[in-house]
Amino acid sequence: MNANCNRFTPVFSRREMLKTSAAGFGGLALAALLGEENRAQASLTSPKPPHFPAKAKRVIFLFMHGGPSHVDTFDYKPQLTKDDGKPLPFDKPRVFSAQTGKLLASPWKFKQHGQSGAWISEVFPQVAKQADDLCLIRSMHGSNSRHGGALLELHTGSDTFVRPSMGSWVNYGLGTESQNLPGYITICPTLTHGGVNAYSSSFLPADFQGTPIGNAGTPAEKALIPFIHNSENTPRDLQRLELDLLAQINRQRLQQTGPDAALEGRINSFELAFRMQTTAPELQDISQETAATQKRYGLDRPATKNFGRQCLMARRFSEAGVRFVQISHSYKWDQHSDLRNRLAQNALEVDQPIAALLEDLKSRGLLDETLVLWGGEFGRTPVSQTGRNGRDHNPEGYTMWMAGGGVKGGLQYGATDDYGYYAVENKVHVHDLHATILHLLGLDHERLTYRFAGRDFRLTDLYGDVVHDIIA
Repeated sequence: MNANCNRFTPVFSRREMLKTSAAGFGGLALAALLGEENRAQASLTSPKPPHFPAKAKRVIFLFMHGGPSHVDTFDYKPQLTKDDGKPLPFDKPRVFSAQTGKLLASPWKFKQHGQSGAWISEVFPQVAKQADDLCLIRSMHGSNSRHGGALLELHTGSDTFVRPSMGSWVNYGLGTESQNLPGYITICPTLTHGGVNAYSSSFLPADFQGTPIGNAGTPAEKALIPFIHNSENTPRDLQRLELDLLAQINRQRLQQTGPDAALEGRINSFELAFRMQTTAPELQDISQETAATQKRYGLDRPATKNFGRQCLMARRFSEAGVRFVQISHSYKWDQHSDLRNRLAQNALEVDQPIAALLEDLKSRGLLDETLVLWGGEFGRTPVSQTGRNGRDHNPEGYTMWMAGGGVKGGLQYGATDDYGYYAVENKVHVHDLHATILHLLGLDHERLTYRFAGRDFRLTDLYGDVVHDIIA
């Protein structure tokens, strides 16, 4: 009988049988396949243990695009005031942006604040009230005096090559805390000086790419996570069928082409968008916040409304499990001219929202496990430009600050020279900053590597030392 059976010609080929049995075991096979792929995807972005116990779980990066002047904000220089109008008594850097003049005193007064006695300019009266939570790093320095290179160095560790961004490395190392939200969100990012490369995953898997919400030209109130809303006429189960079919077609394409990071990232982005439908709309609806909270962030004032909303959304996203959130005040801090008016206006727009964010995180018990980072791509010169009402780029010495997330609050670390031109004491390079951020998150910057093109890459490249003195 077996021999006779072997001679029978089947009525259906296996391919035809699977096609006609889609509702049967063929459909089960597809479901199993998708299940395996979804589990593989989950393993890629799921939470991962740190290398050692972490001080912080997540990061909020407040990026001041353009380069805020440290000598007018957080780096008090009485000698600069005393010698206003005199020539700089030492050589300027060999590489600079434009011709500069004589020493220019800050137009604003500085006062000491908090038990720490931190000197902070009068342009930041609300942030100054949080002085004892701030860790002021007054000895930052970088490698590039141009916006594009300096911005990319701050965001990616390289001022010359396209490399994965800081947020992408953090998510690669730790995974995401929420499978229904991106692990890395950037709100109203800049379109210039590197653009998408500032939040790109580069050669890391596309899953770790930053998700942009709006851009620098979008009002914050209109900056929403894209591509998660579907027609009311498309039920969720029908969406699921459509996505399954699309995934099947795309994976068949992958079998033909081989590994394709862009296509794989697109497949995963469709799946994430589908899952976000249940989480993101409610999360982005700030009407749930009390009127008092919205007022605290400055949403009732035209000057503070835009950045205030970004800060409030940063808190909401972080609280919901987004590992790395960046918000940008761009592109406003490049004061080659009109320093007195424009810097004062910039500070007005961000001062109250930033203070509210720190207070809000603290009141919710989140500040200790959330590292807040503030700063731009470089600082400004203590010498003048444009009729003594502007300052040039200065990567040689400037200030950034951190709060929460395991750093020592009320600490004033490092120093620039008497005029604020060069970092001279406890110098902290951008590579050191990155190494320290990763350390606070429980990651060894020398072990967090990814092999690409025959080489092991890392955020800090071949450099970087953890600044242990600022860690609580």
